[in-house]
Amino acid sequence: MHSQISPPQIPNSLIIKSPLLATNPKVASPPKTPSLPAQKPNSDDGGTVLLERRTLRTEPPQMYQVVLLNDDYTPMEFVVLVLQEFFNKDRETATQIMLKIHLDGKGVCGVYSKDIAATKVDQVTESALKNGHPLQCVSEPVQ
Repeated sequence: MHSQISPPQIPNSLIIKSPLLATNPKVASPPKTPSLPAQKPNSDDGGTVLLERRTLRTEPPQMYQVVLLNDDYTPMEFVVLVLQEFFNKDRETATQIMLKIHLDGKGVCGVYSKDIAATKVDQVTESALKNGHPLQCVSEPVQ
């Protein structure tokens, strides 16, 4: 058989009597939450819900061209080596770009996203300084 558990007895000396509770019994009851009326699906749609699929189009990233600038001190052979090492150009293409830099004052080495272009500029500048050449490399936004 199951025995009933009786609630613990609280001594009268610990019971606090509040005049607020005595005069307003509604305060002691838990607050009621407002209930929302049940919503029925529209009769014209048969109770089904249609979700519209929207394709999000993201803009392609802004591209940057890495440009080598001509100077009177950096050897042409070093420029060709830089183009081969950092821009993966074959010897013939690197020589053509080097001649364009020499004749026009600057030449495009490649087009990359912003972060990659910045990394290429840093690599070329560091290599030029390490080898004692004043070769300048910049990145420009492609328009």
